[in-house]
Amino acid sequence: MAAAVRACALLLMTGLTAAAGPGAAQTRTSAGRADTAVFAGGCFWGVDAVFRHVRGVTGVVSGYSGGGAATARYDLVSTSTTGHAETVEVAFDPARVSYEELLRVFFTVAHDPTERDRQGPDEGSQYRSVVFYRTPEQQRAARAMIVGLKHEAAYPRPIVTEVVPFERFYTAEAYHQDYLARHPASPYIVYNDLPKLKRLEERFPKLFRP
Repeated sequence: MAAAVRACALLLMTGLTAAAGPGAAQTRTSAGRADTAVFAGGCFWGVDAVFRHVRGVTGVVSGYSGGGAATARYDLVSTSTTGHAETVEVAFDPARVSYEELLRVFFTVAHDPTERDRQGPDEGSQYRSVVFYRTPEQQRAARAMIVGLKHEAAYPRPIVTEVVPFERFYTAEAYHQDYLARHPASPYIVYNDLPKLKRLEERFPKLFRP
């Protein structure tokens, strides 16, 4: 593909300004909430879009986790020096979709869990694969999912997803939110993320929400 499709860091919108300063970041620290899942798996545009199309999901926010408040800015996170990963916070109704089902979607549709510090065309530690668990139950479920996928031989390479405790979530700049829905014709979205929605519909028809 052309250079325009190389990385999430190469913004494809015309006229985007630089990322807002640290004061614009919103911090979320509700670490004990079992009805919220936090995942990192490459550029947050595609992961965000996948979970917005899962029945039972009540809200999705793109942001940053793993680093501090002062560096929770897109221009700094993109340097791979902040400790942050591009992350999505997924609120869900446990009566309609389980955390285990969200994990299955994350591991098999939203990203490739065998890629370390990269995802598709995007390279850097901010694109690493992480499950940020909020409760001991979420930790056990994530580890059990990884073990199950290994037993299923779901991937030809080892799963490298980190399973680490959630600490803080910083909401990303407004132009990153619901990016796919607002820019469906972007070359990056067409090549990297629309196929994920197709896979979601094919593999999880009962969970898929148009």
